[in-house]
Amino acid sequence: MLALLGLAMVVVFTYMIMSKRMSPIVALTFIPIVFAIAGGFGDSTGKMILDGLKMVAPSAALLLFAILFFGLMIDTGLFDPLIRVILHKVNGDPVKIAVGTALLSLTVALDGDGTTTYMITCAAMLPLYRRIGMNPMILATVSMLSLSIMSGMTPWGGPATRAIAALGLDASDYFIPLLPTMAAGAACVVLIAYMLGSKERARIGNTELQTGGGECYIKEILGDQPYKRPRFVWINLLLVVAVMTALVMGLAHAAVLFLIGFVVALMINYPQLDIQKERILAHSGNAMTVVLLVFAAGVFAGIFSGTKMVDALAQSIVDMIPPSWGHLFPMVVAITSMPLTFVLSNDAYYFGVVPILAKAAAAYGISPLEIARASILGQPVHLMSPLVASTLLLVGMVDKDIGDFQKATVKWAVLLSLAITFVAVITGAISFLV
Repeated sequence: MLALLGLAMVVVFTYMIMSKRMSPIVALTFIPIVFAIAGGFGDSTGKMILDGLKMVAPSAALLLFAILFFGLMIDTGLFDPLIRVILHKVNGDPVKIAVGTALLSLTVALDGDGTTTYMITCAAMLPLYRRIGMNPMILATVSMLSLSIMSGMTPWGGPATRAIAALGLDASDYFIPLLPTMAAGAACVVLIAYMLGSKERARIGNTELQTGGGECYIKEILGDQPYKRPRFVWINLLLVVAVMTALVMGLAHAAVLFLIGFVVALMINYPQLDIQKERILAHSGNAMTVVLLVFAAGVFAGIFSGTKMVDALAQSIVDMIPPSWGHLFPMVVAITSMPLTFVLSNDAYYFGVVPILAKAAAAYGISPLEIARASILGQPVHLMSPLVASTLLLVGMVDKDIGDFQKATVKWAVLLSLAITFVAVITGAISFLV
């Protein structure tokens, strides 16, 4: 009975957000409460919700301060020197432009936000693509693949945040074993960019830009905003390196590190109180939306586990799987995450499906950390989906049809997902026991 109730809750939740009859925040909160009451758990629903909120509170704090920290770094112009160098170096060579696009988008995508990544990358590179007649679909493909690696795997990116919140994991335990996979994924993106650029160079050749590669063109792209702080670029870079190093070394909880980094960056770059308020407000919309989503996920996870629905569903799955197949569970999750995240939104997949998979995997002695890592390996394919709002933005910016975009990117997205799955297995991020 509990298994059927849990399955019905997941189906209703998925339908409501996929049909856009409810927002993810409303669906994550309202639907589990209704099913908890319907299942006779009304007297303990409040406690289950509170337990769920406590479980996701560290993840919510991490997201809040990570988004504010990287948003502030973009405001200060920390990445402007990289953009300037890339524009100087690539000139009119399609190969260099494609590789430069990869390097830029991989760097900018560290903030975990697809909208920011696409806007900065397209603003910097699209005029160059158009000037030399280069196919802007290459820009879209490389940017999307870059985002799938950097935002898809980092604990402050959307997919990982949902997986961590849904399973109540520690962000550092999840992330550090994935670093080799993330590095290999970034290298694969650069390689794909090189291959696409080589094909384009064979088509249109090299172009020597007399004025397009000059300083005036670069200034036009970068702009001159009053909140940029070029004199502090090295200090800001050292601050980012220090925060990321401390994160990898596990010196403190990730939320604490990003909180300290954000506060220090705010004091250094914007000591005036009115500008501090302005910069915080500029990024608070994105940050608050994500934080609210995480807390809503806590409500869903708290009720899902507190009522034992997830245990009942997981046991049903275990009963259907031959014991000899148990060692394949992480690989199954990694492979199936490609089609599942394409047809499901991240909310539906990570809050509705992943907890069930993690509970079933536990019956075979597989850690939920491995299931969380495996579940994000299909993100290159997920980002092709028309369900992803930032993808629609990207397609619009390069003035292409979503169908054409999917045809151009599907091969590379699948290959990238398979490549990072292979690296995750050989580096031990997910197991493949025999």
